[in-house]
Amino acid sequence: MTAPLLELRDVVRHFGGVKALDGVSLSIMPGEIHCLAGENGSGKSTLIKIVSGVNTIDRGHILVDGTLVDTMTPRLAIAHGIQVIYQDFSLFGNLTVAENLALGAEVRAGRRLVNWRRMRAHAQAAVDRLGVALDLDATVDSLPTSGRQLVAIARALMADPLLLIMDEPTTTLTSREVAALFDVVRDIQSRGIAVLFVSHKMREMLAISERITILRSGLVVAGGPIGQFDEAGITRLMTGSEIAEDPYLWDASPATHPVLAVRDLSVRGVLHDINLTIGAGEIVGVSGLLGSGRTELALALFGLLPSYTGTVQIDGRDVALRSVRHAIANRIAYVPEDRLTEGLFLPESIDINLLCASFDRLSRGGVLRPEAMRDAAASAIRDMAIATPTGERPVVELSGGNQQRVVIGRWLLRHPRILILNGPTVGVDVGSKAGIHRTVRRLAREHGMAVIMISDDLPELIGNCNRVLVMHRGRLVDEVADTRNGPYETRRAERALSDRLRELA
Repeated sequence: MTAPLLELRDVVRHFGGVKALDGVSLSIMPGEIHCLAGENGSGKSTLIKIVSGVNTIDRGHILVDGTLVDTMTPRLAIAHGIQVIYQDFSLFGNLTVAENLALGAEVRAGRRLVNWRRMRAHAQAAVDRLGVALDLDATVDSLPTSGRQLVAIARALMADPLLLIMDEPTTTLTSREVAALFDVVRDIQSRGIAVLFVSHKMREMLAISERITILRSGLVVAGGPIGQFDEAGITRLMTGSEIAEDPYLWDASPATHPVLAVRDLSVRGVLHDINLTIGAGEIVGVSGLLGSGRTELALALFGLLPSYTGTVQIDGRDVALRSVRHAIANRIAYVPEDRLTEGLFLPESIDINLLCASFDRLSRGGVLRPEAMRDAAASAIRDMAIATPTGERPVVELSGGNQQRVVIGRWLLRHPRILILNGPTVGVDVGSKAGIHRTVRRLAREHGMAVIMISDDLPELIGNCNRVLVMHRGRLVDEVADTRNGPYETRRAERALSDRLRELA
């Protein structure tokens, strides 16, 4: 019988008084695709760091090819053929693709002088091995997320790994890019390389994995062949509870004006003749392939594309959205797709991140009022159910779901009339995702907000929106209308939306 490539036995790891891993056992066979699943805070990241030698273990055993490893270090992990691709890819954004790919080999060889021809040959060999087309002269920062990910994979393969660990690799990818990534992963597997696919997305786990291990609160709660699991079962094991499907219901009132009415909105070369209306309490989804113009629509409505033509009305009144200041003054709020680089001041406290858009309302005579600030921050933490003992904690220490609650809570302090959510649950685990959905529905229902939800997650759109608009090349080209007649109709709407996006690909 073939020995596991990697095996953890009863591994325990503490951080202070917190037990991050509590007797975790895991085995990965040569050439298999194994999924490690769990919510944020379940212990997935700690396990990855232990396998890669970044963290040591307090108790337990690590075996590689059946041989006990006393102390795993990063150097030893690499020597054993273990490579990790983290969520941020750990690339040099200001360097070219070729430089990123060849730099490691140059450093390992101890070379002090750059030979550009040799570096380019190394980089080209790495790209050819992966079987993809990448511009070696392009800077990494100029690439889309999917391109940066391919660079990270190509770089990892240059080390001839036996195990490739991919940490949340699909967090910011579109459905089309996810399918392409899965093709790459299966090709890697065909070469005998094992892949540990770390995720909390049920459908992707079921689509790509052969075996699964599920963590909750530092414990292994289940594991086995992927065929023994389904979406509902994985969700229940990850969260410890049932998360029921409960589509959002919205009834239009013909007696009221739309909250938002957009007529012939255009931005040269980006958006073309956009027309839409959204009622009070309505959640409207927007979907489309990469480059469809959906993010640009959000930016235009938030005053970041001021050169638009056409008209925008809020509650029947014409408004000019020529700056972010104008948008905020007209009670429009925008939650960006990338909360880490666009939505948060990571070194700052939770309180500062919540209050930074409301300083004008929390000051008198240009001087901030500490008591008003404390009350506002405490109210937002309570209303958004942000899991923290104190608002003074740095926001970078929060889980992805709680960070997203901070970004949304920031804008709720301004009582917006229109809430634009771009990728509202990107990188958020299933339990936090359900909580964010409940919050958005409550805001729409109880406060009459008009909500625009932009997402690649089709179940998210169908489950929360009474209609979904499809964009393509800067235009609205289709609409999947209300399907609130039960689970069957919900599934049918999801298939219809998926088929339409496939046609546009």
